[in-house]
This record gives sequence, C-alpha cells and structure tokens, in this order.
Amino acid sequence: MYYGFDITYIFVIIGMLITLIASWRMKATFAKYERVASQSRLTGREVAERILRANGIYDVSVRPVSGRLTDHYDPRDKTVSLSEAIYGSTSVAAIAVAAHECGHAIQDNVGYVPLNLRSAFVPVANFGSRLSWPLIFVGFLLGYGNISNILIQIGIAMFLLAVIFQIITLPVEFDASRRALIELENNEILLDKEDKSARKVLFAAAMTYVAAAAAGVLQMLRLMLLFSGRSRRRN
Repeated sequence: MYYGFDITYIFVIIGMLITLIASWRMKATFAKYERVASQSRLTGREVAERILRANGIYDVSVRPVSGRLTDHYDPRDKTVSLSEAIYGSTSVAAIAVAAHECGHAIQDNVGYVPLNLRSAFVPVANFGSRLSWPLIFVGFLLGYGNISNILIQIGIAMFLLAVIFQIITLPVEFDASRRALIELENNEILLDKEDKSARKVLFAAAMTYVAAAAAGVLQMLRLMLLFSGRSRRRN
C-alpha cells in the first residue's frame, strides 16, 4: 500500500487498458473492412465450404449462429459456426473471419497438437476460472490464519489454470490465421490487394487474444504480490 493506494492495482489498470485498446482496434478494423465488398462476391458460408472441400474435409458442417463476432469452430461436433455478420456477407472482413475458422477445422483435421491441447484444457480452465475468485475472496475474509493462506493459494492456482489456457490459445489462433491466409491465396478467393486487408482483420483479431493473455498474466502477478505481502505480515 502507498498512501492508502494499493500499488498492485497498476497491473489491473494496465491489463484493462491493453484489453480495451485491442478490443477497440478489432472492432474498428472489422467495421472498416465489413463495408468493403470482395471482388469474388463469395459469402462467408461459400468461402468456408470451398476451403473445407479444398482440404478434403467433408465431415465439417457450416452453420449460422446468432450474435456478432460469435464465430467459432467446435471440434466436438465438427462445426464451423459463423455469425450473422459473416455467414451471408461478401465483405473482405467476413471472408477473412470465415477462413480463420476453417483454419481451426484444418488444424483439427491434421491433428495440430496445440489445438488438441487447448481442447483438452477447456474443462480444466473453466473449473479454475469458476473457483479462483470465490476461494481468494473467502481466504481474505478469514484473515491471516493457515486456512486463509491455503484457500488463497488454491485460488491463485485455479486462476493460473485459466491464464495457462489463454497462453495455449495464442499459437492456436496465430496458426489458424496463417492457414487462413494461405487458403485464401491458394484458392484465389481474394484478389489484387484484398489479402492485405484480410491480414489486417486477422491481425487485429489475434491481438485481442494477446491482450487477454497479457491481462491474465498481469493479474496473476498482482495476486502473487498480494499473497507474498500477506505472508510477510503474518510472519
């Protein structure tokens, strides 16, 4: 504490700023290229189906989902889900996002290890994120006893699981974007300089994952500093 101010909140503030800037940049970039129609006039659905078939993937379906930027690939039911702004749109942004999700389908098809690791880690990360803050909060309420410290340690360990998941996600997302750009070029889906626009969209999206991981790491450092401070005061 410094003059009544918890100095470790700086980590939280930095993490929030990084996340907000990345989110703003992603939305602004997507909005810009959402208004740029591709020369191919292919919709997000048509792009996804073309890329999947070009890679010999016939067991993955493409379906629309509600919401905005809710696009994802689910390896459990082999489904590429495209949001309303992507599924029927012919914009450069829609094509880039659709190709990215197909990048995940290709990863799954070839047995990309980081994707398998992330999929296996999902239930562990969800479990950790649900329990971490309740355990830490209860531990702080109990004061400086042994039970308090044990609960806080377990809570921090649970939070670490969520941070590890965010870090594992990074190579998966960057590789999916790399594969997407290759497919867009090989299948001549984007023409002239459209690939540069798609690259900007995918990069902006990837930065949101980097920001989330950075914010998680900063929050983890804050918790470790707070706990070490409590341990010193107890001793």
